Amino acid sequence: MKFYQILVAILLFGGPAVSQVPDSVEGTWALFDPRAEPLETELIRESVEEGIVLRHVRFVVGTFQDRKTKVAAFYSFPEGAESLPGIVQIHGGGQFARAEIARFYAARGYAAISINWGEKEIGQPEAPNTDWGGIPAGFLDPKHHNEVDPAEGTLHRGIHPWNSSWLLYSAAARRAITFLEEQAECDGDRIGIQGHSMGGRLTVLTAIDPRVKAASPSVGGSGYLYRDIRGIPGSARRMPEGPPRELYLKTIDCREYWPLIQCPVMFLGATNDFNSPMEKVNLGFRSLPDESKSRTSFTPHMNHRFTADNMAARIRWFDTHLQKSFAFPKTPDGGLGTDRGNGIPQFVVKPDTSVPHRVEKVAVFYGYDRDPRARFWRSAEVTRKGEYYLADCPVMDTSEPLFVFANVTYDTGEKIAMPAGYEDTSLLTVTSDYSYIYPPYSGPGEVIPTGERHRLIDDFSHGWRDWSLVSANNPHHWNFETHKVCDPAFFGPKGASLALELETSEPGNTLAVILYTDQWRGYTKRKDRRHVALVELKQSGEHSVSLSMDQFVSEDGTVLDSYDFVTSLILTPGQKERPEKIPSHWKGSVPVFRKVSWEGGEFAPRRKPYLASGAVEIDETEAFRRQFDNGVKESVDREEQDRK
Repeated sequence: MKFYQILVAILLFGGPAVSQVPDSVEGTWALFDPRAEPLETELIRESVEEGIVLRHVRFVVGTFQDRKTKVAAFYSFPEGAESLPGIVQIHGGGQFARAEIARFYAARGYAAISINWGEKEIGQPEAPNTDWGGIPAGFLDPKHHNEVDPAEGTLHRGIHPWNSSWLLYSAAARRAITFLEEQAECDGDRIGIQGHSMGGRLTVLTAIDPRVKAASPSVGGSGYLYRDIRGIPGSARRMPEGPPRELYLKTIDCREYWPLIQCPVMFLGATNDFNSPMEKVNLGFRSLPDESKSRTSFTPHMNHRFTADNMAARIRWFDTHLQKSFAFPKTPDGGLGTDRGNGIPQFVVKPDTSVPHRVEKVAVFYGYDRDPRARFWRSAEVTRKGEYYLADCPVMDTSEPLFVFANVTYDTGEKIAMPAGYEDTSLLTVTSDYSYIYPPYSGPGEVIPTGERHRLIDDFSHGWRDWSLVSANNPHHWNFETHKVCDPAFFGPKGASLALELETSEPGNTLAVILYTDQWRGYTKRKDRRHVALVELKQSGEHSVSLSMDQFVSEDGTVLDSYDFVTSLILTPGQKERPEKIPSHWKGSVPVFRKVSWEGGEFAPRRKPYLASGAVEIDETEAFRRQFDNGVKESVDREEQDRK
């Protein structure tokens, strides 16, 4: 054993508590050599289907203080292949390794491995599985340990980065890279890594490994989560002040990893994501050593999900950097100007036209809410002037910020097969530079407040442009949500009723109309609530519904008393929201919505939704944890629905 390996073994894998605790990312990972220990790979099961080999394997992550840890995985490649580029796929919170993801990439010419770091059952019930050796990690007992503080079963008795489960999972991903290096089917010099949610964060933690040649985290890994959202005091995630917090931020927080990533990164985001808010992603991205090598692709209005054109950007990213088989567009140039003389800011976009793909669409989105999780992104009217695309982005209140970005969608001319849950597509979307202005507005031109209040929320003349659609064609699980009712032009007038016009194909249905208040706003000291109005639709055909404010009641019996703090409007089957009251599934096809609007009432100023107006005392940390856990569960449930 080399001296370095002996030192590693003494410091990390055995003996008394470490005398010197690393306080940097580099120092932390100097304690782990991903090639030092034999993998001891076990082949659990192998199958071949349509020329694709699938192996269920398990290998050693490392021996930590005499506890040998192992991770199970699915490994797949085309039959008879040699020296293919490799992909490491990392699942998200509450999820597990999936054979179909490994097979998907194998069918595209990769040697792909999907690691089961979460320890949930995969394959046959009796099959050997991931084993963390009693160290707190994964989803079984003992479970995930976020902090660097010591706890029962952690590796160190004092605070230490390697007490956190995050490093163990990233170690497993690094060992998966080592696994690929040792396979004849894989070219160890062409390995990429991708992960979703918790897996996205692990992708960022692992992408600093010099063996990674391309990375694609999604809705996880932004970093900066323990810093307040600008303009919203108290909005940072909670962690007690003191040495453990300081060490965590220096060694575990992704903000310290972004500046160390040398490979090109494609970040898949959702504009209203709860786990990687858009502003936080922007902070991380701008700290890359060379931002020009990397890209983002954001799906508007979504939370923790994407549309096919955004997901295709990830697939083509690996084709570009690992297979050299695709020409990926550059980040569209985007800039926000205030010097036009009419008081209205204008966003100017210049797409990359050097690639052999047709520009299908340029969409510009702008919004005002300080909290990106609740922000409604308006679709601007875009006009073309030569190679530039122009969009006015009027401001309603110069005491509030303005945020703007553009999505450029290309038609590649080649429709590709997509993973489960996505339609096959020839499109891919790249997001522009992200622009914003915070008050006080200053610059070469004056910004003048413009705009007016509207009673019409949507007449669907633009389809579902302003909504997030989940399971849109599933008659039992459809869920349509918009943050438009949080926008300063569209929030509810005082005393108004919410009116809907829709058409159903079958009688005997119940519609759930939900006004969600104060989601993710624990910093206001107000409790988040889903205020639900159940609407019986006894007959089929056309329906006109009017719902007064007092018809919206939360599960704890609280009646909605103001539209000021509504963060979103949700339309879904009653059975999905209140199964104890509505036991039967939605009958017939998904309803057709014609119009959503406010009726009656009077326009009145709104209290600032990010301030503690009308607050009641709540446990902010517990409120966030509950919403976070619910968000993860909802994401997992919806992914399962997508596969049906």
